[in-house]
Amino acid sequence: MITVERKDSFHLKISRVLQEETSHRLDLFLFVPGELGLNEHVISEDAFYYSGIHVKRTYYSDKHHLPLVLSRLASRGKLSTEQYRLSLSLYAYQYVVALERATQSLLDTARKVKKAEGEERDEAGESGSEESKGREEENREMLSDPTSVGLEERLEELCELAQGILRRLRRNRPGEDNLLKYYANIDNYLSWFTEQQLLALLAHLPRGRNYRAIRERLLEIVQVEGEYRDQEEYNASRVTRDPTRMSNKMRLLRRLIEYPVTLKQKSQELGSAEQKAVKGLATGLVMIFVSLGLLQARDAWGNITALFVLAMAVLYAMREVFKDDLRNTLWRWLRKGRPKWRRQYFDATSNAMVGRQLEWFDYKRFSKLDEQIQRVRQRNVAQREEVVLHYRSSSRMSPTRFLSGYEQTRETLSFDLSQLTRLMDKGSHHVYRLKDGQVSRESVEKRHLLNLVVREEVAHAEPILQRWKIVMSRSRIVDVVKVHQEGGEKRTADSEALAKEALAKEALNLHRI
Repeated sequence: MITVERKDSFHLKISRVLQEETSHRLDLFLFVPGELGLNEHVISEDAFYYSGIHVKRTYYSDKHHLPLVLSRLASRGKLSTEQYRLSLSLYAYQYVVALERATQSLLDTARKVKKAEGEERDEAGESGSEESKGREEENREMLSDPTSVGLEERLEELCELAQGILRRLRRNRPGEDNLLKYYANIDNYLSWFTEQQLLALLAHLPRGRNYRAIRERLLEIVQVEGEYRDQEEYNASRVTRDPTRMSNKMRLLRRLIEYPVTLKQKSQELGSAEQKAVKGLATGLVMIFVSLGLLQARDAWGNITALFVLAMAVLYAMREVFKDDLRNTLWRWLRKGRPKWRRQYFDATSNAMVGRQLEWFDYKRFSKLDEQIQRVRQRNVAQREEVVLHYRSSSRMSPTRFLSGYEQTRETLSFDLSQLTRLMDKGSHHVYRLKDGQVSRESVEKRHLLNLVVREEVAHAEPILQRWKIVMSRSRIVDVVKVHQEGGEKRTADSEALAKEALAKEALNLHRI
């Protein structure tokens, strides 16, 4: 399953879980409006790749309690210290990723509810003598609003899940000093991270009696986690008092958690030897014609004369002109359709190579795209001038070289769109609206609509195709919405069967523990 979400103001985060199959292929097609004037001369392919695309892979387990089970086995001396660190870090990392996604979704919903309530209050304020009556109606509507009730239920569920996950983690505190240091770092960070996410929800939670109970629940959890860290003496008082030092320490702990579960990678640009050969071949071909021209000139004019010198100058000028053109033409013809970069993935603990990946990135014409991609894009006349950016990756992993107990990886691809903001117009314009007989003027920022088509191909399964709409302004990514999906039926059925089998094994392991 592929998910696309907004990471921050200008970054898209594309995540997918790579199953046990050894080979995977991913295609991303970003359709940029032609009015931005984007082309390979404005932003080259290499510049966009190196500054705009970042890939990270981590170990992943759909048996969500398996890392915790393995860490308990390690704490009892049945597994190594490194296995304990990896398992506990993976449990914490998957919790952090899930909590980040859940919190972002709840924040978006809370902002929408808050905005709707603000508009209702404005309308009630303009009603004059009927203000109190309008407020009473507004309160009744808020109490019966399904979005409001759904937000409260989701917040309650988030609190229950967060407390349950932390409770399971703290149930088996190791006694050995070599294991306790890893446990303390992870427990410290998860407590602080949970507190920060809940405080962010509190800051953006709509005000009103409808949210009083859940607000008190969130405050209670935040206070309990703060007192817990003080009781365990995880942080010095000088660190707790200084937000900057506290944030820097937690960022370091986050890196320590991610390190054992993140695969190390080594990138290499392909074609360096071929490029040297093409350069030599182009120079040799041009020199052959230059030498033949010089021989013909000497036979025609005999001794060195002004005409002979002029002919030599013209021939060498033509060499400089056509040498670069010939070299570039030969290079494009030789590298057409071939991968440009290669990544190698290594286990962070054993340094064993567990997989490799080939990558492509180039500008495409719409007419050159596959019929499948053209159909999913649903292009019309108004979008004829779109520029297409195409990223492809083809990876081959070796699950047999993974650490024991893990057969899947999670890939997170960060797509930086800040380079496109420089091509967007500055400023805003005003729009006039007629509301209740009054004319109001509102400032509107110009927005652009980008389309992202994703195709994932795995052996023995139907390809998955998705189309996402990305609404973007010069200041931020406004919204990301999935509008189309097809394919992947066989894989979905297989995933459900594997999930049932995993749950059965997980229940058996928990029973044994």
